[in-house]
Amino acid sequence: MQPNEITEVLNRPISRELLARDLTRLAYVAKDGTPRNVPIAFTWNGSQIVMCTSKNAPKLPALRENPMVAMTIDTEVHPPKILLIRGRAELDLVDGIPDEYLQMNGSYEMTPEQRVHWEAEVRSLYDGMVRIVVTPTWAKLIDFETTLPSAVEELVHQRDERQRA
Repeated sequence: MQPNEITEVLNRPISRELLARDLTRLAYVAKDGTPRNVPIAFTWNGSQIVMCTSKNAPKLPALRENPMVAMTIDTEVHPPKILLIRGRAELDLVDGIPDEYLQMNGSYEMTPEQRVHWEAEVRSLYDGMVRIVVTPTWAKLIDFETTLPSAVEELVHQRDERQRA
């Protein structure tokens, strides 16, 4: 997929709504060769997805060995809206708490007092974190109104062909 095609998909209004959500599902290949899919908070900075994790997270050795990932960001309503993204994870060890981690957890409903307590807990727990940064190399938006999964598109095309015959 060409960069301009990826940008076009990610700049669609529905994609932008999905990129403003709290959670993605990060898929990667574990060290034992089996697939993993974990929910993880993220933020979109306009060109990359940034996720943060603890320095001892089991996914890190796997991502160092095979940095290719896939992500799903979706809704829980009908029809679902689904943004699929593939890319290569880059790992960035940082001291302290990355700003992105505090931002990505900022949309959860917390009172100001809960937020102060949460941040204090986070700062006492982590002396550093790993930023997982993914630049999309492929993207597809499925909204079931203007876009469909490719297999369904194929079935629609086949049905239309049969009806014309």
